Amino acid sequence: MPVMRHTRRKITGISATAVVARPQGAARARAPPAPHPAPPGFACSPPHSLPAARLAHTSRMRIGTGGVLLPRYDPSKVAEVFGVLASLHPGRVDLGIGRAGGPARDFPQRLAQLTALLGEGGVVPHPPVPPQMWLLGAGRESARLAGLLGTEFAFGHFFSPAGGTEAFEDYRSQFRRATGRPAGGALAVRVVTADSAGRAEELAQSLLLWRARKDLGQDAPLPSYETTRRHRWTGAELERAKVHRTALVSGAPEQVHAVLTGLAAAHGVDELIVNTLTADPADRHRSYELLAEAFALPAARREAAVPAAG
Repeated sequence: MPVMRHTRRKITGISATAVVARPQGAARARAPPAPHPAPPGFACSPPHSLPAARLAHTSRMRIGTGGVLLPRYDPSKVAEVFGVLASLHPGRVDLGIGRAGGPARDFPQRLAQLTALLGEGGVVPHPPVPPQMWLLGAGRESARLAGLLGTEFAFGHFFSPAGGTEAFEDYRSQFRRATGRPAGGALAVRVVTADSAGRAEELAQSLLLWRARKDLGQDAPLPSYETTRRHRWTGAELERAKVHRTALVSGAPEQVHAVLTGLAAAHGVDELIVNTLTADPADRHRSYELLAEAFALPAARREAAVPAAG
């Protein structure tokens, strides 16, 4: 969950649960929290903590991780934790796995071990519906590995917009050979929308300034909109913002809808994983609401009370 400067992480964590409880009516909705450990711009916990809270506050939405950085964790520990979560909430747990965070030379072996542990006879208790495993990546190597192991695959367009179509081609080819079944996959995109194109651009500028500064070694919370408006951009910041603009989908809802529909068609996916970062949680909530309306998803309704920040 993004952190605004001067915002307490306790409040941010409550907002992270609230943003999940609100859109439960959305079809095929998923809510993956950010990886751990997180930089100063994010309030984050170990990858099994927030999903447990979110599962408790929802009843229909699929909840997962985005993701568990497997080089940092023992595969048996991950299997035990997510085996328990899947036993408590059958059919609603996604296990997103990433390969960053440490030496990746034995990542394929660790991932294969985790897959086996979550299979029949692997962990106790064995969940009636094992968690759906997703490999998160931004390249062809991860795509091929996901296909070989028969897991789901999500391509990080928000991280590296180029190469997605080739990665999905490799994934689907390997998946069919390994399982005999067609593969789907999902595209993870960074999106910000608002009630007007002008407001959406204001939100985008805050995000781009944060991301440019991060590239330049200033790892800080997202700047407020007032700070962004008053900021005098350096040449280096403008250069980095231009690079990251290509990985950001922003604009009024109808503009964003058109771009996202085109991206899904170009990559051959019927599922998008949307990541929205704003300095104010209310703008993040509103962005998700507008997206749900633009895609004519079922009306959201609360199914659990979320504690107010205090």
